[in-house]
Amino acid sequence: MLNSRFLVSCLIVCITFFVSGCSADQSNSETKTLTLWYWNRSLDDDLIKAVEKEFPGIRIQAQKIGGDFKSKLKTTLAAGSGGPDIVAFNDWVAELFTSSDRFYDLYELGAKEIEQDYLDWKWSLGVTPEGKMIAMPIDTGPTALFYRADLFEEAGLPNDPEEVHRQLATWDDYLNAGKKLNEAFGGKIKLTDNINNVYNQVNSQSKHIYFSEEDAFIGEDPSSSMKTAWDTAVNASQMGLLANASSFSSEWNAAMNNGRIASFVGAVWAKEILMQAAPDTSGKWRVARAPGGDGNNGGSFLAIMKTSPYPEESFKVLQWLLNPDNQAKSYESMNLFPSAASALDSPAMLLKDPFLGDQATGEIFTESALNVQSAYFGGRFGNVNGIVNRELQSVALEGKDPDKAWEDALKRVKKELLR
Repeated sequence: MLNSRFLVSCLIVCITFFVSGCSADQSNSETKTLTLWYWNRSLDDDLIKAVEKEFPGIRIQAQKIGGDFKSKLKTTLAAGSGGPDIVAFNDWVAELFTSSDRFYDLYELGAKEIEQDYLDWKWSLGVTPEGKMIAMPIDTGPTALFYRADLFEEAGLPNDPEEVHRQLATWDDYLNAGKKLNEAFGGKIKLTDNINNVYNQVNSQSKHIYFSEEDAFIGEDPSSSMKTAWDTAVNASQMGLLANASSFSSEWNAAMNNGRIASFVGAVWAKEILMQAAPDTSGKWRVARAPGGDGNNGGSFLAIMKTSPYPEESFKVLQWLLNPDNQAKSYESMNLFPSAASALDSPAMLLKDPFLGDQATGEIFTESALNVQSAYFGGRFGNVNGIVNRELQSVALEGKDPDKAWEDALKRVKKELLR
């Protein structure tokens, strides 16, 4: 009898282990690992960690890529294999339209159902001219005028954000204010940082810059902002309003901290850079709507590579990471400005910023984000923009004749586009 009970007990134990083993194997086989490539501060690390709690059957293998992220991705695309399930893009998303076959069309995975939740101009940046959506928006880079309220007041300029916006509404108004600033400080304090930033910010406020949606060069067409932006930047240089400090360089940092630059137009993410660059100026800066209109500079995306065996699961992760509630959290924790429209109503937008004189700057950047114009950049935007900016530098730093520089820029652009 004892032996019979012992045998039955052993049998039960064996069956239990067998079933448990099968369950463990089955559970492991159902767990799907998604790899993610991103760069530091492009996504909230805490949210990435929370994905596995939100989706118990999914494991995220997040890889924070250092160095030249774009080159690594393009090398992977050129190889024709490998790569992650989910990958981040920066604002050079249009450069990848020629490789759109390497990414899943997010419309086919359900993106149409949430499109209305996002800012239309930002959403459209991830859609190819053929209508394929290869990337979902993470954040945006709405622009505004950062200015030293104390220096503006001392120069006899308006210093209240609403008054600054009203009286410095156009680029001409802004440059004329720079003349007054020059006179007040004997040229020791400059209106703004550099010729390239002026040029790029004017273009950021435009619908049409270098290319039509058919990828035809339109820089010489009256509809393009290219010549207007060029003339505005050259005028700023010739009027002696520029500090000629390259954006976010060590020289720029020093000039901001010692008060040699009174203002600049920049994106919302420049706020954190300014805080780190110019700690001695805390409380002296303010933000107003930018002269010339609202623009965008920067902002990232997420895409799903065709090599992923789990496109549906990857899309669910994208959709959750970038939903309005999580975008509001990312703004609070990392200053990633939302691309989801309802996230702009978050209480975080009303938080006061001590570095910027206790101003609730989120309100200013929200107005900017809501009024950015939809624009098409094209896959060769970076090449063309680099050529033009180099010619502008030759005007500001080497004294090259602006008309000659403009002609040379056009020649080099057209030659580049023949490649």
